[in-house]
Amino acid sequence: MRRLWVAVTVSTVAALALGGCAAPAGVDRDLTDDWPAFAAPVGFVPSTGACHPTVADVGYLSGYQPVDCAATHRAETLHVGTMSGPEAERSAPPRTGSAGMRAAHGDCARQVTQALGGDWRSGRLRLSVVFPSALAWSGGARWYRCDVAEVTDLDQGDVAERTGSLRGALKPGSKLALGCFNPKMSKDDVQEMRPVACTAKHHAEFVGVYQAPDISYAEFERTPLRTHKACRGLIAKYAKLPDDGNMQYRAGTIIYHPYAEQWRDGDRGVQCFLWVSDRTLTRSVKGAGAKALPIT
Repeated sequence: MRRLWVAVTVSTVAALALGGCAAPAGVDRDLTDDWPAFAAPVGFVPSTGACHPTVADVGYLSGYQPVDCAATHRAETLHVGTMSGPEAERSAPPRTGSAGMRAAHGDCARQVTQALGGDWRSGRLRLSVVFPSALAWSGGARWYRCDVAEVTDLDQGDVAERTGSLRGALKPGSKLALGCFNPKMSKDDVQEMRPVACTAKHHAEFVGVYQAPDISYAEFERTPLRTHKACRGLIAKYAKLPDDGNMQYRAGTIIYHPYAEQWRDGDRGVQCFLWVSDRTLTRSVKGAGAKALPIT
């Protein structure tokens, strides 16, 4: 049947040629121009809202196995951004401390804060910026994932298994939001921050996040008084007190700050806690004024 079809086709074309006949209406004798052009290849881009069984350091395609957020998981992608500008022209993904990493971290911090309903550092959360592998980058991938994970506590920071999305997880009343604590102290060093209900007896309370200036980590470590003073300002605002010289006599401060590598990546968020050692609190001091934090 195929040979017959070919023969008929050839015969028809030959007859047209011999007879000098014009092509039928709608036929232009060009066998190539009516084929649609192939679409440009589209590289892999991860999905916003995907949850993952593990926390990733590098976005290898082979390791991309998202799960339903209703299932048990350890991380969630709350935003996917695209690297642009000079950093996108480099031959390899941004490294720790690079301008590209700081730009991506800054974008991730803004995007996840919006998605969570509060500053990610005001909760038991960890932010990770995940770039594609070097091989994928060489192939044109320029995305980065903004992944967030729940941690078990402030001190060890172990990632917890969880179910459900983190979107909106820091809205008022959140169980993940930092609240009141009983510090375990060794002289002037905090060994552990033990969370308790603010209606229970406690000696410390989270009051906010101080955005430290863009200075070197070494200088940050050399100037702790500047950080503690800034945290006292947050205590004053939180408790509705005048931010004056008396604040140092109303409450002490405990700070949790980024590690050196996090600092190089652009994280300047310092977690500030008020601390009273000479009395016991049994309620939150938020908006409580001088009665809650008298001068002592």
